[in-house]
Amino acid sequence: MASVLVASNRGPVSYALAADGTLSARRGGGGLVSGLSAVSSEDSVWVCAALSDGDREAVRRGVSEPGVRMLAVEPAVYDDAYNGIANSVLWFLHHHLWDIPREPVFDAEFRRRWESYRAYNRAFAEELAARAAEGAAVLVQDYHLALVPGQLRELRPDLRIGHFTHTPWVSPEYARMLPQDIREELVWGMLGADELGFHTWGWASAFIEGARVDGAGGVAEGVLPADASWRGVHHHRAGGTARRTRVAVHPLGVDGDELRALAHRPEVDERLAGLRAEVGDRMTIVRVDRTELSKNVVRGMLAYRELLRERPEWHDRVVHLASAYPSRQDLAVYRAYTAAVAELAEEINAEFGTEDWQPVLLSVKDDFPRSLAAYRMADVALINPVRDGMNLVAKEIPVVSESGCVLVLSTGAGAYDELREDALTVSPYDVSETARALHRALTMPPSERTDRSKRLAAAATALPPQQWFLKQLEALRED
Repeated sequence: MASVLVASNRGPVSYALAADGTLSARRGGGGLVSGLSAVSSEDSVWVCAALSDGDREAVRRGVSEPGVRMLAVEPAVYDDAYNGIANSVLWFLHHHLWDIPREPVFDAEFRRRWESYRAYNRAFAEELAARAAEGAAVLVQDYHLALVPGQLRELRPDLRIGHFTHTPWVSPEYARMLPQDIREELVWGMLGADELGFHTWGWASAFIEGARVDGAGGVAEGVLPADASWRGVHHHRAGGTARRTRVAVHPLGVDGDELRALAHRPEVDERLAGLRAEVGDRMTIVRVDRTELSKNVVRGMLAYRELLRERPEWHDRVVHLASAYPSRQDLAVYRAYTAAVAELAEEINAEFGTEDWQPVLLSVKDDFPRSLAAYRMADVALINPVRDGMNLVAKEIPVVSESGCVLVLSTGAGAYDELREDALTVSPYDVSETARALHRALTMPPSERTDRSKRLAAAATALPPQQWFLKQLEALRED
């Protein structure tokens, strides 16, 4: 039985199935992996979903890595839960992405998919309940598993349960678009936790303010005291005891030493040499994003185009290094957005490019070494999401940039709270303001750019992944 458990949709290991039937394991990295490494593997277990054919075959054969438990959820149920609800409903909800005249539509098909989402969460709750020692600490991750805390609380009231949301949390007004019973189920699912974690107080406050529930056999009341001595939700359900759920903020940072080491591997040096050959002695504006709707890549490119139109002195003096990894291409709206990004880059190059200068160097491949090479070259980092839980790229580029960079950052990024004093901040919707900020960034004196970049890097590394994980675990154990 485990004293520390982590639950997430994606786990720390994945399996590949070769043509000859052999299985090979690949272990990933990240904050949870490094955080859980501080706990004895004999005392911990990570519950995750089997995502690939290789993962499901590993489960069928009983193959597993120490401390990892994969759940082989029936593929149709998983698809409904992950694509049909988590990514098509909850992601759009928390990021305020719906095209309101046409979306959302909550019909019988939605209800069927929600049943799958409930069943998917239930599978995690039952596995956690079966593997947890008395009084164990359980850290549940993200919107895919929002119902797990409540389900697990019913099965094992002795456990210390935490849930961390890596996305924003929906505003109360936007949340009211959900059917009332679904909204209540979502809130009560989260309130099964002893502590709910968010990246910023903005997202935490949105949950607290929206957690007022008078239905489904219970009452919940958000608490935001003036002295901030305690923030959270008092709640009571029929037939149960009154409880409270604490709400806390743990803004995830980056491991500076690890990131700089990764950025100086031979394959990154190779990409860097190639980019420098293409860029020459021009200045660089760097962005690295998935082509995710909330990342606002199109408006960022429109701002760059406006910079070139309004400030012709930058012709042949700047290059936009843009990495836009295709994201969720199984959804038509994402395929269209990815195509729009590529089309706009082509238009900018056609309008301004010359035989010797390509204004936009766009990569639509998942090429992490190239991204790190671009980080090292960055004079300006453009991070302008509409709404983002944190956005670690805003923290990574100042840490890696070799000559110091200016960060142009939108108010919609979770990182805004920590970095706004030394960034040039813009509205994510104001293309002209963003273009002016890019000009200011490009013309900033080198000494100021260096000083700002140093302070940004210090803020970015204040709570690296392992400390971020352990801080939550300690709080859960001590409460």
